[in-house]
Amino acid sequence: MKQFPLIGLAAAAIVFLLDQATKFIVTDVLGLDVLAGRTIELLPVFRIRFVANEGVSLGLLTAGSDGARWALVALTSAIAAGVLVWLFRERNRQDQLALGLVLGGALGNIIDRARLGYVVDFADLHFGEWSPFLVFNLADAAITIGVLVLLVRAILVRDRPAAKVSVENGNA
Repeated sequence: MKQFPLIGLAAAAIVFLLDQATKFIVTDVLGLDVLAGRTIELLPVFRIRFVANEGVSLGLLTAGSDGARWALVALTSAIAAGVLVWLFRERNRQDQLALGLVLGGALGNIIDRARLGYVVDFADLHFGEWSPFLVFNLADAAITIGVLVLLVRAILVRDRPAAKVSVENGNA
């Protein structure tokens, strides 16, 4: 019997809302999108710095025109639709949760790209002048965590198949 993926849908909704709220704070409350080059140092290794990301993961596939922008929206929407279908077919609750993280993050970035033409990135992890990651957002972090959970579970955790019932031996 299939189980309604409530945990995955709840995770997607929470990630989406938190992502949009943090982006609102960065752009509208703090105004970092109009204050070019301004950063807010929160910790010795973490600062908030606005970046308008016109590409996808790692800044690849930059959308330099409206046509490219809408092609990225269509591509990422198709991927999100595939994740949603997978979520509804998935029986494992951990995988449902991971898929929810991916879906919520994808939706947050899709909304940015459709509404603004770029994705709002702002989280900058750094060690002195060295930044091991590109500037990212909560949606990116959720997608990364969700994908890592799915990969680790696929590689390291094998669901055991249900014991087969033997009709030949009179067990039914």
